[in-house]
Amino acid sequence: MRLDKFIAQQLGVSRAIAGREIRSSRVLVDGEIVKDASFKLQPEHDVEYDGNTLTQQNGPRYFMLNKPQGYVCSTDDPDHPTILYFLDVPVAHKLHAAGRLDIDTTGLVLMTDDGQWSHRITSPRHHCEKNLSGDAGKPGG
Repeated sequence: MRLDKFIAQQLGVSRAIAGREIRSSRVLVDGEIVKDASFKLQPEHDVEYDGNTLTQQNGPRYFMLNKPQGYVCSTDDPDHPTILYFLDVPVAHKLHAAGRLDIDTTGLVLMTDDGQWSHRITSPRHHCEKNLSGDAGKPGG
């Protein structure tokens, strides 16, 4: 992967901005300043930006999250806190929930950046069995 593409993904900025950051000597690869935005990054390279280590991602990511009440499964909601708050991972904004729970519902939410996998486990056409349980509470109370 090109260095500018990697930096853009990690920082959540455009490749043009990533290139500017690289040319301004803010990026190190294996401890050496690299100013060439087209530098070919290999999986074994260690990358730093402003002294912070950036982790290279190899393949899709999958997370299990116990969603508390009061959070939405959306990744961007101007009116409510989202479940991304609980994920301290690089490029969390690229993740999405495979399925949804209401804001007042608690339980397991699967998060991924693998759209095909997400579709396979949520689409009724793929017949992926799900077990749901709940508690309606006491009558009158």
